[in-house]
Amino acid sequence: MGESWATLGVDLHLETGGGASRGGVRKGLTDALREAVRGGRLAPGTRLPSSRSLAVDLGIARNTVADAYADLVAEGWLTARQGSGTRVTERAVAPPVRAARPRRKGGAPTYDLTPGSPDLSAFPRAEWLKAARRALAAAPNDALGYGDPRGRVELREALAGYLARARGVRADPDRIVITAGFVHGLSLMGRVLRARGLRQVQVESYGLDIHWNLLHRAGLRTTPLAHDQLGTRTDGLGGGAGVNAVKAVLLTPAHQFPMGVPLHPDRRAAAVDWARREGGVILEDDYDGEFRYDRQPVGALQGLDPERVVYLGTASKSLAPGLRLGWLVLPSGLRDEVLGEKDAAGVSCGALDQLTLAEFLTSGAYDRHVRAARLRYRRRRDHLVAALAERAPDTHATGIAAGLHALVELPPGTEQSVVQAANWERLAVQGLSRFRHPLSTERPGDALVVGYGTPAEHAWAGALEALCRVLP
Repeated sequence: MGESWATLGVDLHLETGGGASRGGVRKGLTDALREAVRGGRLAPGTRLPSSRSLAVDLGIARNTVADAYADLVAEGWLTARQGSGTRVTERAVAPPVRAARPRRKGGAPTYDLTPGSPDLSAFPRAEWLKAARRALAAAPNDALGYGDPRGRVELREALAGYLARARGVRADPDRIVITAGFVHGLSLMGRVLRARGLRQVQVESYGLDIHWNLLHRAGLRTTPLAHDQLGTRTDGLGGGAGVNAVKAVLLTPAHQFPMGVPLHPDRRAAAVDWARREGGVILEDDYDGEFRYDRQPVGALQGLDPERVVYLGTASKSLAPGLRLGWLVLPSGLRDEVLGEKDAAGVSCGALDQLTLAEFLTSGAYDRHVRAARLRYRRRRDHLVAALAERAPDTHATGIAAGLHALVELPPGTEQSVVQAANWERLAVQGLSRFRHPLSTERPGDALVVGYGTPAEHAWAGALEALCRVLP
């Protein structure tokens, strides 16, 4: 069987620019090959197609290719040996010059205590790999197709069982939609609510601006609800009339971010009563619901009324944000609208990652990982509280019963100076004011939002030491 480019060489894009004469074609091919080698597109040692294969592919005479090869061999760009074919000469070729990345002012932080991420060094690589192998071996062929816009049925079924058992969610696999993380799910819900004619969504007075901005891009205004020691105040729900009526709210009831308190049971009930009475929708962000340390986790609000609460969950805090896996548990009346928006956006999650997470859940590996992570983060929380009591008695940690962060209250008027001191120490940490809604009328307090999940285990002691140095 004759040689072919497909089996012996590499796919080659050549701009030959040849003329009508044989000499013009030969020169164009010679120049194109020379430039490909000089520019580094053809690496040293690369085997080129046979003259016959390249001639067929380019639609030119074989002798023209052979002559071009011979010219470049003579110049030292190529080598030709019997039995080895024609290859790019092994020689040092200067790599293309790349623009230097702008350096961050002051350099990257030595320690990172910003909230929002787990300890990525603790990702269960070995168990995840085992689950991936089992999932891939058992995957049906159609799993590699475009698939159901809701997501793989294996993952939806596994999530329905896990969420019911661990979070008190009343979940039917048919009403679960897999998303590319929490942000994707919230973006879908924002577009659905706007398409229904809503113009406003109420949010908590402290939270993440990325969430507010997502809703703004969907065409929705965000208005903040007040907050006190019992959590978000639900007596401010609703308001407006006609097209300005408020019919939706975004809450973090299990563990408010960043204040760290759960929504009081009476207010949970009041929120659901409001939604039933006014035909409203509650968007429940259950971002770190598994991590409660001093008693059983607070169950999901969705369990009180699955027809009025949209449950948004994610693997970002329990496993890793890089997986880009989240889920919506939807009221029956919203499912088709969400699927329509998801289909139109064309954003989906890799089937193999979905199957791996399904296997990870059903095998019990997920529960084992969460229990181990819970113990690890509780130890870090205890170290933080003890260090503050010993070395920074003018501060006080609150919101520590759950989650991956603590609110460290500071003496009045000191937040900005502490954040600046942390910058000088190359310690990344954020002040509470960073998370305050711009329309909030809350009296601002001075505090740091300290994420104790982010540092790798080996860096935790150093990060805690750096924090104590900058506190008053």
